[in-house]
Amino acid sequence: MKQTELIPHLFRTEYRKIVSVLCKLFGIEHIEVAEDIVSDTFLLASELWGLKGLPENPTAWLYTVAKNKTKDYLKRNSLFAQTISKGIKRNATISEEIEIDLSVKNINDSQLAMIFVVCNPCNPPEAQIGLALNLLCGFGVDEIAYAFLTNKNVIYKRLQRAKEKLRTEKIKIEQPTLSEINDRLSPVLMTLYLLFNEGYYSSNQDVTLRKDLCLEAMRLTYLLIENEQTNKPFSNALLSLMCFHSSRFDSRLNENGETILYQDQDTDLWNQELIAKGEYFLNQASQGNKISKYHLEAGIAYWHTIKTDTKEKWGNILQLYNQLLLIEYSPIAALNRTYALAKANGKKEAIIEAEKIKLTDNHLYHSLLGELYTDIDNTKAISHFQNALTLAKSTTDKMLISNKILECRQLI
Repeated sequence: MKQTELIPHLFRTEYRKIVSVLCKLFGIEHIEVAEDIVSDTFLLASELWGLKGLPENPTAWLYTVAKNKTKDYLKRNSLFAQTISKGIKRNATISEEIEIDLSVKNINDSQLAMIFVVCNPCNPPEAQIGLALNLLCGFGVDEIAYAFLTNKNVIYKRLQRAKEKLRTEKIKIEQPTLSEINDRLSPVLMTLYLLFNEGYYSSNQDVTLRKDLCLEAMRLTYLLIENEQTNKPFSNALLSLMCFHSSRFDSRLNENGETILYQDQDTDLWNQELIAKGEYFLNQASQGNKISKYHLEAGIAYWHTIKTDTKEKWGNILQLYNQLLLIEYSPIAALNRTYALAKANGKKEAIIEAEKIKLTDNHLYHSLLGELYTDIDNTKAISHFQNALTLAKSTTDKMLISNKILECRQLI
């Protein structure tokens, strides 16, 4: 890998690890210190590696420099050293040097602790997701603004407010206790679920699929599963759901970046290894006697990986949607249910149910009704597709809907 590619790659993979360790070392009130030290490390790398070439082990070089910069900062800043190192060395003598532990175990432990800090419900969900992207995934302000379709000043202020809230609430960065896991795992999983969804159904006008967001959400969810205390059925169900959805990444877009509808996807492009992993984690999730929305959505996603189009398949999907809506009603889930209803029981029954939802300001509502009315009342189908075209935001959605209008007009 060339230097121009390596440094951004290492920034994405290693920045978050070092920041997590230093944040755990310093405390939440000193997040900026940790970020500055790591940013300076990467700045030095970009300068020196350009002049002297790449070191033999770039990752080890970054860790060594980050450790040295941390020690230098503590020596240089006496006030910081007095307040912070006292806690760090509470069991050590003054002569002992502070150890910055960048072992794999401590990195994983630190990142797990940071997940529970970042996903603390003292901040609203959009702030939690922003912090997750920034501190846990290594995304910069510009990238987060791009992901959420807003300007960087809005994101910068949102992150600063969220960090300040964590400080004022005096949230500690430490391994959560069993009772804390039971109390706080739900908001953690919801944040990771929303992060994955932002990648899978991107709100960006020109990007339908953000694989990098999805992969980061999967990585963080896997961290929960790797830890014995957080390896719960709900965590496994969420990762199962992510695996099933990710298995169809390569079939969702064509070479021009246009969306390919489920029924038109090339099933040979579905990733069988990810489907197998999804099945494994879904089996792990079956332990215990509680069922969550993640279990049901994972079940729905599983049936979508079955290639054959049978009544049994869509009947199972329909029943899972029925259970999902009882647990947590969502107009979008109800809308998706009507597609399964059409496949299982026919379009006419589905139209009646779909029109009850009345999501008239949502392009997906009109797109679905356009699909359902096609071949039944093509004039109505075109009308709904035209409404969908007006409401759609992304370029790919507009292209897809425009093609549907053309196809319908040929049927009249």
